[in-house]
Order: sequence, then structure tokens, then C-alpha cells
Amino acid sequence: MTTHKPQFVYVTYIQATPEKVWAALQDPELTRQYWGMHKNVSDWKAGSRWAHQDYETNEVRVTGQVLESNPPKKLVLSWGSPEGRPEAEPPSKVTFLIEPFMGSVRLTVLHDELVEGGETMKGITQGWPAILSSLKSLLETGQPLVMTTKRWGR
Repeated sequence: MTTHKPQFVYVTYIQATPEKVWAALQDPELTRQYWGMHKNVSDWKAGSRWAHQDYETNEVRVTGQVLESNPPKKLVLSWGSPEGRPEAEPPSKVTFLIEPFMGSVRLTVLHDELVEGGETMKGITQGWPAILSSLKSLLETGQPLVMTTKRWGR
């Protein structure tokens, strides 16, 4: 019998180019602005490690592997807790699909392979909508949402 693993899907439309959306997902200076004082660090090649780090202390909050990198169309990452954290759940997977759509970009984020009722599931259902809304605001207006420019509690 196959066990169903929950997933979270978020779709937004951004008045930007696919290249700008792609860069905003990876550039540490941009992620700091819309992702709660954190930066994403990697060379973004398939097979490479990536880390979501506190911008000032470099503490790793999320880590994983770049599973697929097809600029500026698709980025797939494993998503897990750093080694040694007692609350660690099995890694989940995040897929970013960046598609041109009528002069804009349709950004679809699919976060799957989640643990039902787990901490990751709880965190992302509140986190992704805020972070992606702030990304949209940053790319369209030059300003992220204020709430995502501050540290978020754990």
C-alpha cells in the first residue's frame, strides 16, 4: 500500500522576467530582503549543496541538495534540517517552476514529500505565502513586504 505524503502548492503571477525571478530565488542580497533576514547560498548546479542561512550569523536553518537546475525555468531542491538537530524530519522537496505568462511570470512552488502534521508542513503553510508575496512585491515595486524584512521566530 502506498502512503500518501502531503504537498503544498502556491501559484503567483509576477510582473517580471523569468531571469529576474530566477535570480531573486538565489541571490543572497535579494533573499535577505524578502526572506526574513536569510540568504540562500549555493553554486546552484545539480548535485550541489544549498543552504538557507541567517544573514548575519550564517547559522544554517534549512539545507539540502540542488536536485535539478534549469535556468530560468525550473529549480528543484531537497529541503531539510541541518544534521544534528533532534527535531529533524526526513527531507522534503521544493520545486520552483518559472513560466512566462502573458507578459508576466507564473511562479509555481510545489513543496512535497512532507510529513503529515510535521513541523515543516506547519512552517511552510504560513511561510511560503508571506515569502512569495514579498518576493512579488520586491520585484514589482522595489520594496519587499515589511514583515519579511525582520527575523521570524522559530
